[in-house]
Amino acid sequence: MPGGPGAPGPGDPGGPGGEPPSDKGASGLLRSGAIMAVGTLASRVTGFLRTAMLVAALGTGAVADAYNTANTVPFIVYDLLLGGILTAVVVPLIVRARERDSAYGAQYEQRLFTLAVLGLSVITAIAVLLGPVFISIYGGKMEGDQRDLAVLFARLFAVQIFFLGVSAFSGAILNTRKRFAAPMWAPVLNNIVICCTAAAFLLVSTGKVTPESISSGQITLLAAGTIGGMALQTLALWPSLRSSGFRWRPRLDFRKGELGQMGRMAIWTLAYVMITQIGFAVTTRLANAAGVEGRQEGIGDVGYTPYFNAYQLFQLPYAIIGVSVITALLPRMSEHAAAGRMGEVRDDFSNGLRLCSAVILPAAALMGVFASEITTVLFAHGNTSESDALVIANVLRAFAVALVPFAAYQLMLRVFYSMQDTRTPTFISVAVVATNITASITMYSLLPTDKIIVGIASGFAVAQTAGAIVGWVILRRRLGGMDGRRVFTAYVKLAVAIWPLIGFAYATHAIIDATLGLGLLSGLIALAVGSAGGGVLYLFFAKLLRVGEVQSMISMVAGRLPGRG
Repeated sequence: MPGGPGAPGPGDPGGPGGEPPSDKGASGLLRSGAIMAVGTLASRVTGFLRTAMLVAALGTGAVADAYNTANTVPFIVYDLLLGGILTAVVVPLIVRARERDSAYGAQYEQRLFTLAVLGLSVITAIAVLLGPVFISIYGGKMEGDQRDLAVLFARLFAVQIFFLGVSAFSGAILNTRKRFAAPMWAPVLNNIVICCTAAAFLLVSTGKVTPESISSGQITLLAAGTIGGMALQTLALWPSLRSSGFRWRPRLDFRKGELGQMGRMAIWTLAYVMITQIGFAVTTRLANAAGVEGRQEGIGDVGYTPYFNAYQLFQLPYAIIGVSVITALLPRMSEHAAAGRMGEVRDDFSNGLRLCSAVILPAAALMGVFASEITTVLFAHGNTSESDALVIANVLRAFAVALVPFAAYQLMLRVFYSMQDTRTPTFISVAVVATNITASITMYSLLPTDKIIVGIASGFAVAQTAGAIVGWVILRRRLGGMDGRRVFTAYVKLAVAIWPLIGFAYATHAIIDATLGLGLLSGLIALAVGSAGGGVLYLFFAKLLRVGEVQSMISMVAGRLPGRG
């Protein structure tokens, strides 16, 4: 609270009467984020290749809905029982344990890792048994052969929970040791395995596969590739763990108070994740129901798979820059918060938000303008038609609106976590999820079947905006301000710089669509010309307006060109 312990004072950076906060933090953050962004870019590029291959192999219909819904279950269970704890609890606790004593910190890591392995084994076994329950929750109106296929996939894919958890825990340990590269690159191996699996599926399949016609061999191929990819991703982290000095020796000799401290923090994190998963369950169920109704009405595949694929595309800019910046920020903010330097926590947040926005805002604009070209180039192949790809494009445009508030909201959550506050994000999530559920149910009730998933994506955008606003108001009181003047100034400059990009991109889209129509070649030309030309205009006007974050990125890239220092 302002004026309380840790509030910025006259001598703190950015505190009342102090010197203005320096941009050195942004430069250092940019360098740390750039290292991870390269790995994340490789991961996401191969990830989209994986998604495109799966869409080509499975289409966007009943089999794809069954596969994608079932393959979402391991991530849901992991998030419910461990994922949030890793981000909100484990990283800050390990950082604090190391600051207390390096030997104690190493033992603490061993105890946490052992507890995670044992817990994941039990959770995985239970999840395998509960496959039918998960499909009843998330499958909407799935029935007959499609439901049976989804249940079988859910039980098989549940094995991934163990590997997913071990991989994430290993990545968290590496991040606390400032080893960011391996966790960003390991998913590339997983994506390559899935790409090979989808290619093999196309080779052994004849025509479009349905839940009634899919063979046991095809099911085995999909399951083996999906599970094997996650297992390989986990194993790939062990060389980096060993080189960082981590040696796992199973131990459960927790000291007095350690489990209690973790439990007090974890209970609010679990509540937060459960609340958000309630919202996800509602939207997934409604999207799957829309897909079943769309096939019954003969209007095509307008269910969960188009929504899922659009969401994967929507996350790309955030994953490349947002996740990289957040991963670099969390240990730093945790250290500053532990020392009571709330002025530096505020500066960390401000630097991270402005840096993310300088990349994410133009990406959202390009995504909105070129949604049709993006989805046609990526997905209109194999068992997926051009009209199926355009369904994904409509959803993507709605998601593009959510990109900036989504990134800001995620960054605000990490500020709370760095202060070991997992309770406040839980209360904020109630407002976010309530907004999301209300909007989704309203859209499902009012819109025609072919527009339902677009409406659900729009509801997601409204909910993320609400979360960002509420988070900002609360953090402003906790941190004694949010560096609002610099953030507002940066956004005004970015908003001005973005319009030449939008104008050029839209003109390119309109001219190529009128002359060449929509297709693979014309889509590639539009994306190349529009993104390059619009990007140059954006950088020019951002530099002209002296947007510091863009200038830092230009200087960093220029400094790494041959012949430059």
